[in-house]
Amino acid sequence: MIKRHHLIFGPGGNSESFYAQGHKRTVETFAWQKQFGLKAFEYSFGRGINISESTARGIGQAAKASGVTLSVHAPYYINLASNVPETRKKSIEYIRNSARLLNLMGGKRLVVHPGSPLRQRREEALARCAQALVQARTALIEDGHAAVSLALETMGRPSQIGTLQEILDFVLLDLSFLPCIDFAHLHAASGGSLGEEKDFADVLDQVETRLGPERSKRMHIHFSKVEYGPKGELRHRVFSDEGFGPDFAPLARLLVQRDYRATIICESRGTMAEDAAQMLRMADTVLPD
Repeated sequence: MIKRHHLIFGPGGNSESFYAQGHKRTVETFAWQKQFGLKAFEYSFGRGINISESTARGIGQAAKASGVTLSVHAPYYINLASNVPETRKKSIEYIRNSARLLNLMGGKRLVVHPGSPLRQRREEALARCAQALVQARTALIEDGHAAVSLALETMGRPSQIGTLQEILDFVLLDLSFLPCIDFAHLHAASGGSLGEEKDFADVLDQVETRLGPERSKRMHIHFSKVEYGPKGELRHRVFSDEGFGPDFAPLARLLVQRDYRATIICESRGTMAEDAAQMLRMADTVLPD
């Protein structure tokens, strides 16, 4: 009997088809996405934290009933690297509030964009970001949310903090931290470097070298096709868009053959559930070593 992989897949938000079929609330999405075989879902506070505690609990109960693992994306406007103390303080508060609602949902992973140096020297911005991440972790413990893991995300523009090496440096600050490897972002920031299987293998090798294989295998992953320009990421695309990368197939082979236990969230524009299902099918066809 062929051993199945241990990857779980899900969408980042609701597909357009979810709403087209008459659904209106996220609490309905977990039963709906069963048709695709998806067992993960990422709720976004990207543009603001705007749900009540009762709604968070309801989402968590519905997800649990359908066997779906939840993660949350913290607000996009967090900047832990800011040289303005009040901005860093507010950013930590956004993390705390996101973690509180994530905890009510029953989830454990909180995806965070570290920030941007703006007009600072990058080294100074990185040091501020590292200090703020440690402070955020301390605050989560004080709040009773020690079980929440900050998943620190690689970014799609070189001007932002979030290169692969920067993220790995941050993850090593605390054993609870995990990398959120956004392969679309890596592809865009590098001008399209993820083409062949060896390119994806190089990314995984770097993570495993820094974090060790067991921690690496539990990583959080974001994936979609992406459009980019000279300054990096422009917009996420869908799998049916021709001429855009990266392709998930070579990464699927590596993740299955290396026995990863990653959560993989699809961030396609509008077809996130359908494209997540396509990734699941790709993984299902890979034979493990």
